[in-house]
Amino acid sequence: MDHKNVSLIAAAPAGSVTPATPNDLFRRLEQLGISTTTVSHLPAFTAEELASHVHSLPGVHVKNLFLCDAKKKMWLVVTPLDRRIDLKRLPDDIGAARLSFGSADRLKRTLGVEPGSVTPFAAINDPHQTVQLILDAWMMEQPILTAHPLVNNMTTTITPADLLRFLEACGHRPRKVDLAGVIPTS
Repeated sequence: MDHKNVSLIAAAPAGSVTPATPNDLFRRLEQLGISTTTVSHLPAFTAEELASHVHSLPGVHVKNLFLCDAKKKMWLVVTPLDRRIDLKRLPDDIGAARLSFGSADRLKRTLGVEPGSVTPFAAINDPHQTVQLILDAWMMEQPILTAHPLVNNMTTTITPADLLRFLEACGHRPRKVDLAGVIPTS
């Protein structure tokens, strides 16, 4: 996909944020000098569907857990697609209260994406950094990551260093956490 022919977006009125489109995202990445590759595919609403669409695409395919804790703090936990996470053990590892999945409405209000399209790239829609980003430490040591570019019918590859640079340019300071041990207990 050619990311060079992207139109500028109008500034949103003060106090409101118009969610970015994939083209807005690609323009921002280009402005930052970040090179990515994007492929189109059928919509993927689950990790399993995504795996069937992008299995030949190189890189660590990610899944994203949009979570809220008992104190109403919001978290986006980004892990490898096949990583199993125990929500009962995760709060201790990330410094949260009891966690549950955030609602579709809250997701749309805070990150500007629909369920099935959750992605670390949604930080572009969170100018007030209301969502804390947690990145799997092992994943961030790999050469290439793949994530949806705000919609679930495309997948974009990016290096971990460039993903960090993008997130920081959005005002986010993600934390890398070793999530390998946060697997469900039997």
